[in-house]
Formats: sequence, structure tokens, C-alpha cells
Amino acid sequence: MTGLILAAPWSGSGKTTVTLGLLRALRDRGVAVRGAKSGPDYIDPRFHEAASGAPCPNLDAWAMSPAMIAGLAAGPGLLLVEGAMGLFDGAPPDGRGSVADLARQLRLPVVLVVDAARMAQSVGPIVAGFAAHDPEVQVAGVILNRVGSPRHETMLRRACPLPVLGGIARDAALALPSRHLGLVQAVERPDLEGFLAHAGASVGRQVDLDALAALATPLPDARPVPLRPPAQRIAVARDAAFAFAYPHLLDGWHAAGAEILPFSPLADEAAPPADLVYLPGGYPELHAGRLAGNLRFMASLRDRPVFGECGGYMAMGDALTDAEGRVHPMAGLLRLETSFAERRLHLGYRDLTCHSGPFAGGWAGHEFHYATTLRAEGRPLFSATDAEGTPLPPMGLTDGMAGGSFAHLIGPS
Repeated sequence: MTGLILAAPWSGSGKTTVTLGLLRALRDRGVAVRGAKSGPDYIDPRFHEAASGAPCPNLDAWAMSPAMIAGLAAGPGLLLVEGAMGLFDGAPPDGRGSVADLARQLRLPVVLVVDAARMAQSVGPIVAGFAAHDPEVQVAGVILNRVGSPRHETMLRRACPLPVLGGIARDAALALPSRHLGLVQAVERPDLEGFLAHAGASVGRQVDLDALAALATPLPDARPVPLRPPAQRIAVARDAAFAFAYPHLLDGWHAAGAEILPFSPLADEAAPPADLVYLPGGYPELHAGRLAGNLRFMASLRDRPVFGECGGYMAMGDALTDAEGRVHPMAGLLRLETSFAERRLHLGYRDLTCHSGPFAGGWAGHEFHYATTLRAEGRPLFSATDAEGTPLPPMGLTDGMAGGSFAHLIGPS
């Protein structure tokens, strides 16, 4: 049980591609390797799982207790944790929840992935500054990304004050297509295996894998923190429209004795008999017309407990307007109308309190969406504050046995 963290000075440095290449290259060499993703990210972990063949948990230093993080990180083999944003970037006002926080809690070394496409000797002070910024965060090595030529790499290596584990050349075939909310999902990539094979071969050839693995340090010996399930039998929507469910919650509920019953709204499957129907977030706005016509699915939500997050919440409303301005009827469980034609970013951690229902209690959560609320009438589901403790307007709606909000629950607060 050893691990290390792959971080970067800033977003867009290519951490995900480098991480996927390392996971696949190490797996191809017979190394027992697995990935983890820092922060509230649903998309990258599914790529990690495809690259390594092992489950990929989220490790969130803002929303999770140290015990929960240690329990999720524990496991056999080598753990590569992909950071989010820059190494020291976190929630306001002081950067809490950053990748550096995760490094301190797990006492893992950091390998800095530097996008070197537009620099040469300037890599020196950048790396030196990150290495010296916090004595409790050990920056142990560097991977140079998007290197232009062998001559360019030589200049970079000479200027770098830390061990350079490799230089990865610019390669258009290593680009990952994106849309709003992040990368195009792994489940939507028919070329995924070919991409991962190329990434593994390319990164494995250009990075010293033995030197990388030698930097890893032991992980804490810990057990998963038990989670109280919201119901005994939980029907969970799971397909390209509703893919944003945290595995640690579903696994934690299952470990506590709950039965998890997946079904596909896009395939017009009825929600199976259960004590609770859980509609996670995802991309219902991209499939709104199809969902509106899936009457078997819509009818199965009536007269039973239903909880929705973000995209699932939108699907519970009366209507959803897509990006082209077309209005689609939804399940009609809540007096809610949302629009993706009028886009505005909503982003940040949330401290939530639910006063009734299966999720009663305090929760740490996260909000990230572009949808606009056109109408919301009824009793709010959550009281909320932001990461700085500033009170926010009440979130979500509840009506009878239905409830939901734009927030994604991460764990008990």
C-alpha cells in the first residue's frame, strides 16, 4: 500500500492525460496500480478505472473527514492520486480542500506535472517556488509535459531544480475532448481503449516508471468509514444521462446492508421496486427529448420516494428547456422549470442541512452546473452556506415523497 500525488502549478497542464498514461503503462508492466481523484469530480475517475482496471475513489479534503479519506485511499498496490486545479488551489478564503491538504493528510509525496509548451529556463523558478512554498508538502519530482523537441527538453532539464522523471512530447493524439462540466464521458468514447493504449505506450516510453514508483510512500492503514444508507433498497439511475453518482456513497450504503438496484432511464427502464429512487446528476439536458418520451421511466417515479441531484433534480421538474430553446416535459414531481438555453455558472462547496426525509441531517456537498431556474415553487429541501460560511438562499424543493436540489452530496458534515 503505497501512493503518490500527481499535481500541477495550474489547471490545464495535462494531469489527466499523464495520469491515464501512467496508470495504463504501469498496468501493462504487471504493476498492481489504481487511481484516485482529488475533489468533486465524477468524470475523470471513470477514465482512471478504464486505464487501470481498478476502482477509482474521490478523495475530497474539504468535504471528507481525514478518516474517510484514509479509508478510501487504503488498498493494495500503488495508488496514483490525480490532483485538481493547481497544487495549492482550494476553496475560499484560504484554499482549504486543496491537493496540498490531501498531501499533508496522507503524507504522500507530490510529482509536479508542468506544462512546458511555452517556457524553457523559466521552469526553474516555478518548480523551486512550489517545492519551497510549504515544508509539509514534499514536491519530490517533475514530469515535463508538452515538450517541443529534444533540444527543448534538454534546456528544461538543465533548469529544473528537482529530479525530472520524464519529458512527454506534444502529441495531438493525447488530447481529450471536453464539453461543459468537463471531459466527454468515458462511457461515450467508442475509441477509449485505443486512446488509453496510445497514452500508455507514449507515457511509458517517455517517463522513468521505476523512478516514479520508487518515490511512492506508505499509505495509512485504515478502514472505510461506515455510512448510514438513506433506505434499504435504493434504485439508482445509471447511464450517460445520470452518471454523476459518487461510488463511495453507493459502496458505503451497500456495505451497510443496503441493496443498490441500477436502471437506465435512457433505455426507458422503469425504476425497480425500492424504498427510494435516486436520480444522480449528469447530462439530462443533452437527452431531454428522449427522456420526455420515455413514458415507462417517467411513470415509474410517481407515488414513491424520489431524490434527485442536479441533473436528476431537473428531470423531476415540470419542464426542461434545452440549449436550442426547446421545452421538454419532465416527470412533474416538483414545481420546477429549468433552462439550459439561459446558461450561468453555479460553482462551489456547500454546507447543507436537510430537516426531513431520508437525507435528514448535515451534509457537505458541491454545486457545479450551468442551468438556470425559471420557476421553483414549494418548500425548500436544504438550508445552505457556502465554503466561507456565508448563508445562501434555501436550496432545492420537496413535495410529498419527492425532493431534490442542484447540490451533490459528498458526505455527512
